[in-house]
Amino acid sequence: MLDQFLLGLSVVLQPHVLIYAFFGVFLGQLIGVLPGVGAITAISLLLPVTFYLDATTSMILLAGIYYGSQYGGSIASILLNLPGTPSSVVTCLEGYPLAQSDRAGLALFVAAFSSFIGGMVGVAILVLAAIPMTVVALKFGAPEYAMLVILGLLAASMIGTGSQIRSFAMVLLGIALGLVGADATTGYYRFVAMPELADGISLVSLAMGLFGVSEVIRNASRRPAANAAPLIIKMRDVIPTRAQAKSLAFPIVRGSSIGSFFGALPGTGAAIASFMAYAMEKRFSKTPMKFGKGHLPGLAAPESANNAASQTGFIPTLTLGVPGDAVMALIIGALILNGIIPGPRLMVDQPELFWGVIASFFVGNIILLLINIPLIRLWVLLLRIPYQKLYPMIIIMICVGVYSHRTSVTDVLLTLAFGILGYLMKNYRFEPAPVLLGFVLGPLLEDNFRRTMLLYGGDFTIFVTRPISAVLVVCSALMIVWAVWSSLSHRRIPAPSSP
Repeated sequence: MLDQFLLGLSVVLQPHVLIYAFFGVFLGQLIGVLPGVGAITAISLLLPVTFYLDATTSMILLAGIYYGSQYGGSIASILLNLPGTPSSVVTCLEGYPLAQSDRAGLALFVAAFSSFIGGMVGVAILVLAAIPMTVVALKFGAPEYAMLVILGLLAASMIGTGSQIRSFAMVLLGIALGLVGADATTGYYRFVAMPELADGISLVSLAMGLFGVSEVIRNASRRPAANAAPLIIKMRDVIPTRAQAKSLAFPIVRGSSIGSFFGALPGTGAAIASFMAYAMEKRFSKTPMKFGKGHLPGLAAPESANNAASQTGFIPTLTLGVPGDAVMALIIGALILNGIIPGPRLMVDQPELFWGVIASFFVGNIILLLINIPLIRLWVLLLRIPYQKLYPMIIIMICVGVYSHRTSVTDVLLTLAFGILGYLMKNYRFEPAPVLLGFVLGPLLEDNFRRTMLLYGGDFTIFVTRPISAVLVVCSALMIVWAVWSSLSHRRIPAPSSP
């Protein structure tokens, strides 16, 4: 494996390939900052370029755009509460409060460093465990995916900072929104009030509305400070202290592990990995009450998870030919356009391409870290722009990004409607993040549950007779017991008596 990885390094370190790797990650970071655009739009536009490049160089370019967008998505999330990518939604929960408390530079540094570590862990797992993880992924059938999604939905109800009952209600709202559109099995329309909703509600519209537009509405009426202090960024304010760095070690390790696992599963992706990492970190934390208020471990865990998942997401793509998400499907399409069929033989028949792409992750993550650290002070200068001038720009960026996603005016109107809904939810202490995860996971649960019932004749015992599915059932039951026990133990704590 080491010899093969060195072969890949010899490919990616060629000057012309290195230039394309740099261009890919830099473009991906810029795309990630723009709300609603995302890597899928950039890769779609650059697909014709692959006709003029060899297969290895084109894959390195497209892969750099993909994981570079994971870095860039955290910048807008931290500074403006705008998730540039779906996987950076969780970053808003801790990153934006940190920026509001004059710690934007520290948040950007922690996000960049956590992303770097998560990416490197993903690369290491790609090199050492690509074949074993492929074998495990092949054992996941419809029952296993259905129980995995249920576990994710239970974790989503623990994301919120308030009542778990409220968070669970928001998960159900997200599932209901995910049902809008044509039924994937029968083709019948469900909850389609207008023809434009036949394809369902756009994830970009929902995310931009609940997080971006709602924050603009909340802050538009606030008066600017009369004598605001000048913003001065020093490197000592950007780099975490020794105590802070120590508190980030285990969250980064846990986030990288969760992200590597979910990235290797076909049909999941970085967004689910980041939500799961945040939920698990909140459960492992000794101070869960700090989450949602600018807690650094809550920022580091999902950032390391989504970048680890973006690396290991290439395992099912390259070794099985099974895409983990829409971006991976585009990359498979680019391979086929170059006359290369992804699958188990790719590692043997095209070793320079396979290991060159994996080695490019190692080089690309180093490039991104070197780009991000010096630019932190520049990104923070965005906060100097007066809010009264910044908010119209944000609304325009959101509308352009949402419209470019599906070229639909209805999506833009839905984004504004979800912005009003998100504003009302925050006023009444309902968390928007569980809505988004319910929206993403709800259709996956429906599809895999239906497939299980069709394949096994409606036999519900299949969920506990298959080993992996049974383990996931036990984990879900333990999570429910843990949540109930935690709720009851908090109620038993007597309130402090007044002197």
